[in-house]
Amino acid sequence: MEVKQYQIIIVNLDPTLGSEIRKTRPCLVISPDEMNKHLRTIVIAPITSTSKDYVTRVRFELEGKLNWIALDQIRTIDLTRIIRIIGTLEQKEIRRVKSIIKETFVD
Repeated sequence: MEVKQYQIIIVNLDPTLGSEIRKTRPCLVISPDEMNKHLRTIVIAPITSTSKDYVTRVRFELEGKLNWIALDQIRTIDLTRIIRIIGTLEQKEIRRVKSIIKETFVD
């Protein structure tokens, strides 16, 4: 399965440890297309429907419901964890994701 950066995919995150976000859920692909094309792993950020407005979370609507992209829970997964692709993030949210990643991990 070929995945692209900023696609929303359904992923089985179990098993997990401690405070990691668990279960089968939507996730945002963070890794760039060049990595996604050549590696058997991708970098994702889990999406949750139960959150507060933390500075590391991007609020957006998915399938008519309010959700948050948990950029504080970024992790690398094997492609075999992917169940299916369900969509792509809109440009407004992509800009917000990039800004938070830069602010959190670069600056």
